Amino acid sequence: MHLLGLDIGSSSVKVSLVEADGGQVVASSFFPKQEMKITAHKAGWAEQEPELWWANLKLALAEVLSTANVDKESIESIGISYQMHGLVMVDKNLEVIRPSIIWCDSRAAAYGDKAFEEIGGQRCLTNLLNSPGNFTASKLKWVKENEPELFDKVYKIMLPGDYIAMKLTGETQTTVSGLSEGIMWDFKENSLAKMLFDNYGFQPEIIPNIVPTFAPSGQVSAKAAAELGLSTKTKVSYRAGDQPNNALSLNVLNPGEIATTAGTSGVVYGVSNEIKYDPQSRVNTFAHVNHAPEDPRLGVLLCINGTGILNAWMKRMVAENLSYEAMNDLASGVAIGSDGLSILPFGNGAERVLQNNNIGSMFNGINFNIHGKGHLLRAAQEGIVFSFKYGMDIMRNIGIDASVIRAGKANMFLSPIFRETLAGITGATIELYNTDGSVGAARGAGVGSGYYKSFNEAFANLKKLDIIEPNTSKQAAYEAAYENWKAQLEKVTLS
Repeated sequence: MHLLGLDIGSSSVKVSLVEADGGQVVASSFFPKQEMKITAHKAGWAEQEPELWWANLKLALAEVLSTANVDKESIESIGISYQMHGLVMVDKNLEVIRPSIIWCDSRAAAYGDKAFEEIGGQRCLTNLLNSPGNFTASKLKWVKENEPELFDKVYKIMLPGDYIAMKLTGETQTTVSGLSEGIMWDFKENSLAKMLFDNYGFQPEIIPNIVPTFAPSGQVSAKAAAELGLSTKTKVSYRAGDQPNNALSLNVLNPGEIATTAGTSGVVYGVSNEIKYDPQSRVNTFAHVNHAPEDPRLGVLLCINGTGILNAWMKRMVAENLSYEAMNDLASGVAIGSDGLSILPFGNGAERVLQNNNIGSMFNGINFNIHGKGHLLRAAQEGIVFSFKYGMDIMRNIGIDASVIRAGKANMFLSPIFRETLAGITGATIELYNTDGSVGAARGAGVGSGYYKSFNEAFANLKKLDIIEPNTSKQAAYEAAYENWKAQLEKVTLS
């Protein structure tokens, strides 16, 4: 038997086919090979065509099926991971009404701030665990106010993973976990967020049927089967946003466990069994994949937009002829703290951890007589790590304290400087594993279909590739560098 995992990102769509019993990846592929197009008609906007996700899914899946050469009847179920917070709107014919307003689009922040004031901050935090902010519900409010003729056509709204599930099964459905990430779920009432819907002027009928995160929610339709080369017997049995799914892929399901990613943006995601929130919504609380009202599992999420994108910018602008490995070698010749040079990595849009302020990236303390290319490269990686540390201190205030951090061995976690600095400044042990979002989605599908009888069975073959312990002898140097970085940040945010 095989399990199929789909990871619908904003850069690419990745597909992995996993052999169910042994947990081995049979084949995987992603499309496009260059980054997927994001349209920005105005500064701060970001849109993608949902049909583009589907087109790239077809290309990646075709390559996987060709490589694997397995009987399509052996593909037992499908799991879907997807970019969080996006808005997809369809009409009564289930046709997309407009391009999706995706996660990094900041146009709706003012609507969320206004609703927070009108409903009452404490009531929002108590019931929704967040400010409506710039999340999916606020994006829909923007459409209602600015494109009323399109809003009037809305039959159902969905998150990106719901759209892919709809294309596979013909059914419009969503989950509590997904609704919570759009700030459309009331945890106190255990129902749709009526107070926000009333404030925004939405009817609850625009929300699709709510299905469990782990459960068969439909089978591949005859149309989709013909289009994709799949069997109509294959079930869709799991869906989750990319960060809850990343935590699942690392078997992070219980209170005190923490998962981290550091790609274009970076996320620290901790699990709690207590309904807590940051009063300033600098970190956000959503329903985790295994949340239940009688046994809460909440994911507390820190997002830093400017993570790997800063390192990639450094490669283009400072080290164009160097590989990432060579960049790391050059940076490793520089002492911790980069001889007083610090970089604020906030150059990829408004940052939630800075209360939706867009301060831009800043270079501080450059000395033309002592600083060179290696200093810039090291300071960039330190700046990314220190932004994590800054947000993790906020998380600690609401009960998420990192002693062990789990991550896939990919992206920034391939850098020894990044890993060692993160372990050194947080005091946490870092564990790196052989997994990614598409593989995690495949394992989630096995849980949802009942092929796996428990999470332990699903993750029995998860392999730990590396362990990085904090170097206590360098702790003082890391702390001094962090305090210098934090002082520069506070000069900007407090001015």
